[in-house]
Order: sequence, then C-alpha cells, then structure tokens
Amino acid sequence: MSRASATTPLLRLVNDEPAIALDPTALQRLRDLDPGGRGRLLERVLEAFESSSTRLAAQLVEARERNDTAGIRLVVHTLKSSSASIGALSLARLCAEIETSLRNGMHADLAGPLDAVLHELQAVLQIVKPMLKGTPPP
Repeated sequence: MSRASATTPLLRLVNDEPAIALDPTALQRLRDLDPGGRGRLLERVLEAFESSSTRLAAQLVEARERNDTAGIRLVVHTLKSSSASIGALSLARLCAEIETSLRNGMHADLAGPLDAVLHELQAVLQIVKPMLKGTPPP
C-alpha cells in the first residue's frame, strides 16, 4: 500500500467545526486507477501537488504584490485544476471564482478572495503532507 493511506482523515476545522478539505471520492478515483498501489499513483499525484502548489503560492504572492492580474489569473487557473484533481474542491472553487472575476474585468477587492485561497491551500497542505509521510494529519 502506498504511503498515502486510505484511512487518513481528510477533514480540517472551520470555526471549530469539521469541514472536508479533500473529497474522498476524488482520492478513491485515483486509487482505482492504480489497484493495489503498486504504481504509487496517488502518492505521486499528491507529491506533484505539494511541490507545484508551494511554487504557485509563492507566485501568487508575488503577482499580488505587483498587482499583476494576468499573473494572478494564470496561477489560480493552474491551481484550480491541480486542486480539483486531488479533491480539494473548496480550493478549486475559490480559484474558479477569482479566475471568473478577473475574466469579467472585476479586478477590485481581490484581497479577501486571495487571502482565502492562500488559507485554504495551507489547510489542504496540512492534510496532504502527512498523507505522504503515512501519518494522519493534525
């Protein structure tokens, strides 16, 4: 079995209440593509997500500081797809909302949504990192 365990809790707390950070169905779809886990597909996808999302978070912060809406749009578009692939549906939704706003020319007041993306990304990574180590997340 891969280190990305099927029994790892996929919850995080929102206002002291549990909330799903990773959709178990999406993770199961990845597991189903690699029966028995011999190809380590889930683990490799989670590793790629962890690596790319860390880089994307830094790019998002930089684009935000430069007020680079094209850069922000590119980052949230990329993060939307990768987060959806691992079942981080709240993160994907937040990214899609920012992407749509920017596409529609609504560039003002992105501070709150961008903060929400960065916060949700950290919550997702708190789930993903322990899954890669084979230990339950905090």
